[in-house]
Amino acid sequence: MSDHDAPAPFIRPRRNRRSQAIRDMVAETHFDLAQLIMPLFIIPGEGLRKEIPSMPGIYQRSIDESAREVAKCLELGLTSYLLFGVPTYKDAEGSAAWQDDGIIQLALQRFTKDFPEAHFIADLCFCEYTDHGHCGVIVNDGVDNDQTILNLGRQAISLAQAGVHTVAPSGMMDGMVAAIRGALDEADFSEVAILSYAVKYASALYGPFREAVDCTPSFGDRRGYQMDPRNRSEAILEAGLDMDEGADMVMVKPAGMYLDIISDLKCNFPLPVVAYQVSGEYSMIKAASENGWLDGQQLMVESLTALFRAGADAVITYFARELAEYRRQ
Repeated sequence: MSDHDAPAPFIRPRRNRRSQAIRDMVAETHFDLAQLIMPLFIIPGEGLRKEIPSMPGIYQRSIDESAREVAKCLELGLTSYLLFGVPTYKDAEGSAAWQDDGIIQLALQRFTKDFPEAHFIADLCFCEYTDHGHCGVIVNDGVDNDQTILNLGRQAISLAQAGVHTVAPSGMMDGMVAAIRGALDEADFSEVAILSYAVKYASALYGPFREAVDCTPSFGDRRGYQMDPRNRSEAILEAGLDMDEGADMVMVKPAGMYLDIISDLKCNFPLPVVAYQVSGEYSMIKAASENGWLDGQQLMVESLTALFRAGADAVITYFARELAEYRRQ
């Protein structure tokens, strides 16, 4: 060996990266389409399909058009759906959220009949339904926690009567899981599960969603009930409280900037952990892709892989259909 020859490495990790076949064989992180949850925005009317400007490829749909979308997505292998409603009217309490003829109640009645193989989750909150855009009843310029959780129980029962499989309270009210679990059990809906937005940060990434359901607060903000992005240990507290109150699954929202929180919850709790890849995360990737700055499909896959690698058991993502179509190629 000459003075200029480098010694041969004893260990060569690159051997396991030589081909796609061997990379797939030794990959540590895998996820199935069954682990993706697809959000749907449902609006009144018939035959309506309106693209959301800040979320290219994502639409508000009437119930009939949403049913067509579910049918197509089931064929692709997507089995779980998170429903958000845009009501015909709004008031101070958000009372349209618990009406028998509410937009999500009507959608559930149709979907659960037409698609018995699917799993339907309903968002449980009032920001879409209140005329002020906050997540509950306003008293003295702030959300009244205890009155709001009583109304959440009413909403949960109404959705259970319509056939929902899982309710997902998202308002970050203290004691919300216990109130909802108690209301459901008392009304003989003990089989309805609770996916709690246990860890929901006050994030700048929610803007496109607020456009989609017209729920930007008319005054103030939601930092009084959503978590401070600077806090990590508080996430353990919040998730632990919800678990003790009867949550069946806990959620981290947003996802990509909170991988440490996903990992913390996975390591500390026996419940399934769900990550919500929110509207702003979707829109940033789409914007970079449409401008030719990044490979959108590669980043879609990479971003979702990161969430599962961090410990997520399931992911709510606006990329669900696109990923399913990508895997069909």
